[in-house]
Amino acid sequence: MALDPYTELRKKPVRNYITPSDFDQLKQFLTFDKQVLRFYAIWDDTDSMFGECRTYIIHYYLMDDTVEIREVHERNDGRDPFPLLVNRQRMPKVLAETAKNFPRCVLEISDQEVLEWYTAKDFIVGKPLTILGRTFFIYDCDPFTRQYYKEKFGISDLPHVNVSKQEPPPVKQELPPYNGYGFVEDSAQNCFVLIPKAPKKDVIKMLMNDNKVLRYLAALESPIPEDKDRRFILSYFLATDMISIFEPPVRNSGIIGGKYLGRTKVVKPNSLVDNPIYYGPADFYIGAVIEVFGHRFVILDTDEYVLKYMESNAAQYSPEALSSIQNRVRKQEAPAPKADNIQTEEDPSVKEMEALIDQIQKQLKDHSCKDNIREAFQIYDKEASGYVDREKFFKICQSFNVPIDDSLVKELIRLCSHGEGKIDYYNFVRAFSN
Repeated sequence: MALDPYTELRKKPVRNYITPSDFDQLKQFLTFDKQVLRFYAIWDDTDSMFGECRTYIIHYYLMDDTVEIREVHERNDGRDPFPLLVNRQRMPKVLAETAKNFPRCVLEISDQEVLEWYTAKDFIVGKPLTILGRTFFIYDCDPFTRQYYKEKFGISDLPHVNVSKQEPPPVKQELPPYNGYGFVEDSAQNCFVLIPKAPKKDVIKMLMNDNKVLRYLAALESPIPEDKDRRFILSYFLATDMISIFEPPVRNSGIIGGKYLGRTKVVKPNSLVDNPIYYGPADFYIGAVIEVFGHRFVILDTDEYVLKYMESNAAQYSPEALSSIQNRVRKQEAPAPKADNIQTEEDPSVKEMEALIDQIQKQLKDHSCKDNIREAFQIYDKEASGYVDREKFFKICQSFNVPIDDSLVKELIRLCSHGEGKIDYYNFVRAFSN
């Protein structure tokens, strides 16, 4: 049966009519013209990849309840200077159910799709606000906005939220482990800049200490018997704090002399690799042990310039170093022995030496040196002067196993020592003879 148009019309629901609002927009315009609420907000997007925290200014126009969002640009921030994020318009707060499938990219949202619009009461300092899917946090406002909220809504304590993030503490730069090539300072330059440069030098120190070298006589502390007689010239350069070691060649010794160590800085043992401590002038004195890349050197003597340098810079030396130099100077200033090698009774050191010889004979009466040691000294003393060099003296003592490490023997050697690095072996042999 054909459908009746009238019957179908009666089946439809009754049409609802919306009564237009009686709100006077003209009065709102005249009352609130040129009155704008200003809010300061941030949009924190750090949770997403390449996100950041950006600052915005939200303007709320009281004359027509429209909202405008402006970007805050900083100098050299790398962004295009777009003045507006959202143009001035009314912002929907609650949409109708039917507006979910509304084609927003083509048409604008009308009043039929919006159930509630944003008003001035929705903008509260200290609370987040979601506008068009983006959440803003309002942290401050201007004085006019504070006065308006106090008069309109009775809110008098709008806070000022500090949103400035503290910069994280600087990351301590850790250098990679030292590989052993060159100096630590040179290797560290590769970690500071892309194109490494030579580390800066102390130019004033280099100019003041130019051509100033401290020279020492050193012996190699080694368990190998062939190394006991080797002597080295250890030079310390004050301008660059570098050390060089030279071994004077000795004929028929079986060891090729020459340069033992080129100019370089020597690190003290047990010092950290990242913060090395190098040997300085205060570490060199008579009797000091210097460890150079696993080899131990004992300083035996110095030159005259070292004595003058230590005298003028006594503050940087230890008491042990100064006492060693004083002993050396005292030995040099000791009076020379007489021609017959026999000291007179008027010399005050005669009684001390005789008492020391008697004491050594009592303690070392079983020692097997006897008269052979006298013949060994006479072989080296071709001029029959009664003196031999220090190097030859200690060489003979080692060959006869003389206990030179004993405290009494050391004191006897000190009394027998005279200037020019020679030792009176006549009185020394008497302590080991009947």
